[in-house]
Amino acid sequence: MTDRVPLSILDLSPFGEGSTPAQALRDTVELARAAERLGYGRFWLAEHHLNPGVAGAAPHVLLAAIAAATDRIRIGTAATIIGNYATLQIVEAAGVVAALYPGRFDLGIGRSGSSGAASTPPPAAGEARVVDGLLLPAARPFAFDAARFTAQARLLRRTAGDADRFEQDVLDILALIEGTYIAPEGVPIHATPAEGQQIQVWLHGSTAGISAELAGRLGLPFGANYHVAGSFVLDAVEAYRRAFRPGALAEPRVIVSADVLVAETSAEAERIGRGYAEWVHSIRAGQGAIAYPRPEDALVEPFEPDLLDVVADRLDTRFVGDPGVVAERLETLQRVTGADELLVTTITHDPADRLRSFELLAETWGLQSSVDRPLEAARS
Repeated sequence: MTDRVPLSILDLSPFGEGSTPAQALRDTVELARAAERLGYGRFWLAEHHLNPGVAGAAPHVLLAAIAAATDRIRIGTAATIIGNYATLQIVEAAGVVAALYPGRFDLGIGRSGSSGAASTPPPAAGEARVVDGLLLPAARPFAFDAARFTAQARLLRRTAGDADRFEQDVLDILALIEGTYIAPEGVPIHATPAEGQQIQVWLHGSTAGISAELAGRLGLPFGANYHVAGSFVLDAVEAYRRAFRPGALAEPRVIVSADVLVAETSAEAERIGRGYAEWVHSIRAGQGAIAYPRPEDALVEPFEPDLLDVVADRLDTRFVGDPGVVAERLETLQRVTGADELLVTTITHDPADRLRSFELLAETWGLQSSVDRPLEAARS
């Protein structure tokens, strides 16, 4: 087996029908422990608000618990939605965890939607195409519940046009961490305890837009999104590499996300994965991610065919199967994108199935258990 790129985990703290948000958070902490044991390089948390079936609303708080429960694995956000906070709040929250657990914190930053919504749909793409074995699906247009997201924006104290401040916000965050920030009033500001901490800043983006370009121009690592916006992943990576100038990094570094589900057999993986269409559709219909349906319920009441078009791109880019099948598809994703790392996420009804998926993938991918690696390697 040839050497493979590192694998990392993105977790949302999802939960299935019959479970609770509290249990989802405990499951995330336990999954982080397992990820470290299995040899995954990073354990990152997403930020999602007002979702009936996702408990991952405050990643910076949860990261403190994860850091306390682990020893070596890098932890962080993918991503902190920048418009939901003041830049000083972001830096201070990261700084607290980084000061307590030095050398492990990754601060991933995502750009807010300019409309004031928590996120905006990707632009429409043309026909689906296959590039060297990798499917780039046609993006499906979908409508968000405008009233719901207006309410969410108000509750988060979002402001109109906050995305227009993205570059300056990123520069301010970097300066506050480095200790070089000067306020417009001419006053030096020092963000204790974040200043001088070893916080690695990443920018995340779904298209060849400002996030990719700015990450390249500042010499920062970049996270490209295949699992939600697969249509545009190659464009985003190309834009980042084209813009790259040495900065925090001497060379470009890209991590690409993928939605995976692994079981001992492909048939079992398909069975466990039932309910995914309903779950994705709940997000795109505007109600927020529902509690993940039980597989047996999805088998009895299959998803309505006339609604499949709304979620087809997510279904087609989810890597579901036995360990060999999923590993092969991940290898294709890495080869075509040139990713330096892959970031995998898994959603199931039963958290035991989610854990087993990561165990099988780690074994097949050839990850080295953290107990067999020096601490320096785990923190690189």
